[in-house]
Amino acid sequence: MGELIGYARCSTVLQDLTAQREILAGLGVPGERIYLDQGLTGTNRARPGLDQALAAVRAGDTLVVPKLDRLARSVPDARDIGDTLAGRGVRLSLGGNVYDPTDPMSKVFFNMLAVFAEFEADLLKMRTREGMAIARSRGRLKGRQPKLTPRQQAELVRMHGTGDYTIAELMEVFVVGRATVYRVLNRAPKASETQAISNATT
Repeated sequence: MGELIGYARCSTVLQDLTAQREILAGLGVPGERIYLDQGLTGTNRARPGLDQALAAVRAGDTLVVPKLDRLARSVPDARDIGDTLAGRGVRLSLGGNVYDPTDPMSKVFFNMLAVFAEFEADLLKMRTREGMAIARSRGRLKGRQPKLTPRQQAELVRMHGTGDYTIAELMEVFVVGRATVYRVLNRAPKASETQAISNATT
């Protein structure tokens, strides 16, 4: 009997992973075997927590995630991860339902979940853009916007650097205006400057 390895993810540092961790614990995953990514979208494949979870599982183990959209939010990514795990002899549990790539019905169901996860991600982006357009037309984005803490500014810069978020989406996540987003980004040190400072202090 292999081990249970858990993985949970949320898209921003402002979101809480407690609910997902409780789901994984309820499915029998030990707390020390749960790997986390916070502030990373499902479309961003560079996820340290996921990489650690995939490195931790061995043949006979089961990778447990609360829902498929926590693991991947695109069909190609979900299939790639699912096929990789199956090829290594690792089972994938989606909220307690084990995906069996050798079972045609299980494979169809998995592909359907991947399609819906990608659809939900695209729909969320569309609603975000529409909501911002409506708010802008009603004048709700005018006037002085609340300031961001240094931690929030750093997170905004990091999220922008992934290329997964538009300016409108960053405005929605941090509840600020376009000018605030650009001001934070313009004040952020360039990568070369950051590296130079790091080299100077080492």
